[in-house]
Amino acid sequence: MPAIHRTAAVAVTLAVAGAVARLAFGFGEGAGTQLPPDPKVGSTAAAVAPVSDTAAHALPKSRPTGMKIDAAGVDAKKMVDLTVDAAGELGVPSAETDADTPGWWADGATPGERGVSVLVAHFDTKYGPALMKDVKKIGLGDLIEVPREDGKTARFKIREIEDVNKKDFPTDKVYGATSRPELRLLTCGGEIKDGHRTNNVIFYGDLVA
Repeated sequence: MPAIHRTAAVAVTLAVAGAVARLAFGFGEGAGTQLPPDPKVGSTAAAVAPVSDTAAHALPKSRPTGMKIDAAGVDAKKMVDLTVDAAGELGVPSAETDADTPGWWADGATPGERGVSVLVAHFDTKYGPALMKDVKKIGLGDLIEVPREDGKTARFKIREIEDVNKKDFPTDKVYGATSRPELRLLTCGGEIKDGHRTNNVIFYGDLVA
């Protein structure tokens, strides 16, 4: 679990951060499986922060039903709900059945709704490459599109990419309150050490349509 200080204000989100550290697991059991190398995504941000206030254009609450990222060839047709367990950790998509399916934190904002919506997807699992296997192809300005049950699609423009060691997970930055409709997409990166990827790759996006 990332080294972070607990406060009452972020008690739930700290549990989420801990779960993200478990995104990739059990590689030692997949003997003979060819896993992708460290994607070495790196961190980068737009030179100028967004100035337009999209809060007035926020969408109503509606469950996400998939995720599309043209830059990385991602076109998932479903979305699984992720909830916090009794140990205080957020679940992740099943490596066995949902390696190619994203999940969303069901207690957070729905994509396009005012606030922070958090999506989680695997880069790889012990079985091999997963949904975010081409994560390195995603850059600033690319779109993350999230279709919803109400027939609308929330489109987010990426303004920052952060590739950090899990022990330095930026909890407040990822889960902090916002009056704007924003998205965080998290996956794993870095090298494999003791059966786990060492890093988290975090995409920060703003609603544009």
